[in-house]
Amino acid sequence: MADFNTMRASTGSRQALIDEGLRAYMNKVYGLMSAAMLITMTVSWALANLAMTTDPSMAAAQIGADKYLTQFGAVLYTSPLKWVLIFAPLAVVFAFGAMLHKMSVQTAQLVFWGYAALVGASISSIFLVFTGVSIAQTFLVTAISFAGLSLYGYTTKRNLSAMGSFLMMGLIGLIVASIINIFIASSALSFAISLIGVLIFAGLTAYDTQKIKNTYLEMANSGDEFLGKAAIMGALSLYLDFLNLFMFLLQFMGNRD
Repeated sequence: MADFNTMRASTGSRQALIDEGLRAYMNKVYGLMSAAMLITMTVSWALANLAMTTDPSMAAAQIGADKYLTQFGAVLYTSPLKWVLIFAPLAVVFAFGAMLHKMSVQTAQLVFWGYAALVGASISSIFLVFTGVSIAQTFLVTAISFAGLSLYGYTTKRNLSAMGSFLMMGLIGLIVASIINIFIASSALSFAISLIGVLIFAGLTAYDTQKIKNTYLEMANSGDEFLGKAAIMGALSLYLDFLNLFMFLLQFMGNRD
């Protein structure tokens, strides 16, 4: 009986250590994701404010009633640089994923911060199109939705891997359709893309959260270097889920200037 009690106590201790490690790991993932989102929104807001003016004497182009682009804004949003801003984040995120294993944890984290800043520049035009109040409201709705979906992915006993494969195929189709619509500018296709995008990234939020949790449980003894990089990749996945959920919801909820 004593041996059984000892074994049971030992098993309980190991489980407690795993649970404690998982909590710390998930806190790190969410912390990295939140910091990246803060960088993105700060850069986006700052660039938009540099790009816009209400003073006609400083204007390079007019974009609305009492709203003008500065010379900086004209270069950022009307020159060929806008195509760099649109496609650069997609190229960087693929390169980051391919080269992560060659980086140190510190370098990977700096690249992640840099990528978040680049995305901020890429989406800064939302402040030209939508009102600040509607952007803030949509961000709040996204945060609440994301928290609920992520909690579901963390706590559910259901295996979401099959759903993940389906969602990834849908994501590829969504990216292709979005690129095509940049050039054809179809309002019907834009509405369909936004609706499907919300559904896909809602599902991916739950799926990615479960995947991050399972990665830790399966690889908890792989060392700090591996877990540090895994946490960054997990944070990147959730960051992209949140960002895209926000952007697609903004198409429905945002009030245009």
